[in-house]
Amino acid sequence: MDLGLKDRVYVVTGATRGLGRASAEALLAEGAKVLLTGREEKTVAETAAELGPNAAGIAADNADPATPARLVAEARSRFGGFDGILISVGGPAPGFGADNTDDEWATAFDTVFLGAVRLAREAAERLTEGGVIGLVLSGSVHEPIPGLAISNGLRPGLAGFAKSLSNDVGPRGIRVVGLLPSRIDTDRVRYLDGLSGDADATRVANEARIPLRRYGTPEEFGRTAAFLLSPAASYLTGVMLPVDGGARSGF
Repeated sequence: MDLGLKDRVYVVTGATRGLGRASAEALLAEGAKVLLTGREEKTVAETAAELGPNAAGIAADNADPATPARLVAEARSRFGGFDGILISVGGPAPGFGADNTDDEWATAFDTVFLGAVRLAREAAERLTEGGVIGLVLSGSVHEPIPGLAISNGLRPGLAGFAKSLSNDVGPRGIRVVGLLPSRIDTDRVRYLDGLSGDADATRVANEARIPLRRYGTPEEFGRTAAFLLSPAASYLTGVMLPVDGGARSGF
């Protein structure tokens, strides 16, 4: 299936590892051009070089109010256009409701919440018909995850913002979508789950609660993101898509 991504230009934040990188790789595999971001200049440059000539990198902090305009301008300068953005940020500090400090909440709000809002607003202003804004959120949008109180507090708010934005920009032909990963086999998930290998007892127990009986792969998530960002998904907007192997209890 041709997703219609050839020569389209996307910004992918948090793209030096994990779900952001997997999404950038999937977009590039379909012929898109990607401006990827991360906090460390050296890592960003190395990642862009690894991903090939249709990838370029720029170091950026999502919490910086100047970042959104800079990224859109850079995408247009490097590749001559701007067709969409995937906003992927690292997960906030773990902890239970009574544990996380004010500083941890404030830091997470600036990077995970307000930074994402700023990026989406800038994209909404600069995109034209056919443009798309994607947000990598979490399964915590629907069901709180024990030990991730900050994520449980912020991600649902971002989902509500994304739905509101989709209503606002829909008449202009711009789409807004969200992806809700659960147990995808990334470094962060392995750390949070305390996993030591494929035969780890915790992993086996977790997989037993997933209808597909396994963790997802970053590549599977990336292909899902590429589809949602593509013209092939042109009638999908305002949706929050679980990417969880069926783990969500509702439908």
